[in-house]
Amino acid sequence: MKSYEVIIVGGSYAGLSAAMALGRSLRHVLIIDSGNPCNKQTPHSHNFITQDGETPSKIAAKAKEQVLNYKNVQFIEDVVVNGKKLPNGFEILTKSLQKFTSKKLVLAMGIKDVLPKIKGFEACWGITAIHCPYCHGYEFKNEKTGILANGDQAMHLLPLVHNLTKNLTLLTQGKPDITEQQRTKLIKNNVGIRTQAIVELIHENGHLKTILFEDGSIEHFTALYAQVPFKLHSNFPMEMGCQLDETGRLQVNPFQQTNIKGIYACGDLTSRMRSVAYASATGNIVGAMVNMELANEVF
Repeated sequence: MKSYEVIIVGGSYAGLSAAMALGRSLRHVLIIDSGNPCNKQTPHSHNFITQDGETPSKIAAKAKEQVLNYKNVQFIEDVVVNGKKLPNGFEILTKSLQKFTSKKLVLAMGIKDVLPKIKGFEACWGITAIHCPYCHGYEFKNEKTGILANGDQAMHLLPLVHNLTKNLTLLTQGKPDITEQQRTKLIKNNVGIRTQAIVELIHENGHLKTILFEDGSIEHFTALYAQVPFKLHSNFPMEMGCQLDETGRLQVNPFQQTNIKGIYACGDLTSRMRSVAYASATGNIVGAMVNMELANEVF
């Protein structure tokens, strides 16, 4: 089958959640997924009710199994490289040169983290080099923790992490970009500052032990928070006319609709709230909205 009512690009939590709502609404759906989720290295997923502490891969595998119980939903592992608007829908081209068409298009392929070029960082990412105090913070409560950030980004993270551990050091990788008022807050809360550039995260199988700085000094840390930059996996949504918001993510309205009629987006692609629970919730909204749009078109 090459023509569907809905094509979903991305088959992780957001895409699978959208597919379940659509599958239960008897829609013919194709999910196209690369098989390379951003949290593949994370050992446990937290702050997702009923699944707290489960591995991300097991949550996704169970979700996929349940979604594919709906026989009108199909799943292929491939990468979308191009898309174009048709008079009555959309055409998608994949890396394997397959073409598919659909009436509606759902973008749920997430984003790609751009990791700093620090030795050992990639190996620790998602394990002890972490991005979210809600997803990972409890596991490192009361532990020696670093915050790899500067400026307003640092001041956003610090109160959240300080709630979990008082043993905090801000790692600014250069001159601190903070106001005197902010510096007073750091002193008041006993937050240290290190301005030296980080050379290496010394670890065992992704478990951080020590940070080596450019001046040759070392300091023990158990966890390191870092909100790294990101990029989109592909430019094809923008080539189809989808607009980005001020953060560089796809712009959507409260119903997860992009500025292009018939194209919806969900999950990490549309929000700073990077969590399994939030991705699943936005996917559920998309499934309902797309089904309603399809239903209204023929009623």
